[in-house]
Amino acid sequence: MNTLYILIGVVVIIGGWLLVTYNSLVTLRNRVKEAWSQIDVQLKRRASLIPNLVEAVKGYAKHEKELFENVTKARAAMVGAGSPHEKAAANDVLSGALKSLFAVAEAYPDLKASENFKELQDELSDTETKVAAARQFYNTNVLDLNNSLEQFPSSLVGSWFNFKKEDFFKATEEEKKDVEVKF
Repeated sequence: MNTLYILIGVVVIIGGWLLVTYNSLVTLRNRVKEAWSQIDVQLKRRASLIPNLVEAVKGYAKHEKELFENVTKARAAMVGAGSPHEKAAANDVLSGALKSLFAVAEAYPDLKASENFKELQDELSDTETKVAAARQFYNTNVLDLNNSLEQFPSSLVGSWFNFKKEDFFKATEEEKKDVEVKF
């Protein structure tokens, strides 16, 4: 009889551990999804600001048609991207196109002085800050999930229930370069 109680106790302990570990992994996975959605929200906000910015610059730089097309294509690619990898790659292309747009804007003093353009730049700058914060939050949650999936014994539960490691949102080589400021 004592052996039966011991066996039932062991089964209950193992079952409880399995339940707690599984629920912990589900929570971590959902935090990663929520963190990704925060990046997505900010990228969409950024994408919605870009047409207004392009229109503001168009009024001053009508002959920069190719630049406007590149920005528009890059924005469309980012909006249409599905996976985090695709969004990250499209975001990098869009960042490069925006740098070109701002470089053109530098050549037009009236544009730089325009209140509308300044407000759009401020909004875009604010959004870039929010994207950076959302990326950090996402990467922190990915780290927590990946650590749990690699550490014993939770790695057993993760493999039994097909939990997958997530990839970090990484900076591109372009983003790692020093920014050159000229006055």
